[in-house]
Amino acid sequence: MITIDLPGCGRSEPASTYAVAQQADRTAAVLDELGVRNLKVVGHSSGGYVGTALVERRPDLVGKLILVSTGPSLAALLLEPAIIRALVSPPIGPLIWSIRTDSMIRRGLAATAAAPITVSDEVVADLRRTSYRAFRAILAANGDYISTRSVPQRLIDAGKPVFVIFGDSDPRWDPASAHQYEAVPGAKLEYLRGVGHIAMLEDCAALARSLARALE
Repeated sequence: MITIDLPGCGRSEPASTYAVAQQADRTAAVLDELGVRNLKVVGHSSGGYVGTALVERRPDLVGKLILVSTGPSLAALLLEPAIIRALVSPPIGPLIWSIRTDSMIRRGLAATAAAPITVSDEVVADLRRTSYRAFRAILAANGDYISTRSVPQRLIDAGKPVFVIFGDSDPRWDPASAHQYEAVPGAKLEYLRGVGHIAMLEDCAALARSLARALE
């Protein structure tokens, strides 16, 4: 298994641009260095955009694409929970971000879940490393990517099927919007019952079962 902290996230350094295409190119560079091809690529949320761009730009690297909680189009985006709007929206957002506590980080993440979750200190530490500037830039880059063309349309154009896993109670993206992926030839869609946006924290076992089917 290969996991990557994209620039601006986790333990990776910030970057001059967070455009999805450039994030995919950075991912491709890592995979080229490792000498691997024809991978099963799993992307969660905006990581799914990077996976899709990887299909577009380096199809030799992607054998199978699996998207988890990846919004298909900008029209599917729901109103952000109040605590997230407070953290990210100017002019107050930068100030709150700079003084945010561990509790606020946990509440912000929990607001994207459909049921109570446990957020570990490690997850909090990883989220704390992301700067306000990087977070806003990543959100903007993601919006640009899916407003130009939807993810399903990109996959249709690339001729790549996809396995989609989506929470049926996602508070960030309209759960019904996942059906947009059914326009992709060969696509498969599974809903996780009672799950919001972060299945790995809400129902890891159900997610693992879906991933096992996707990887068959």
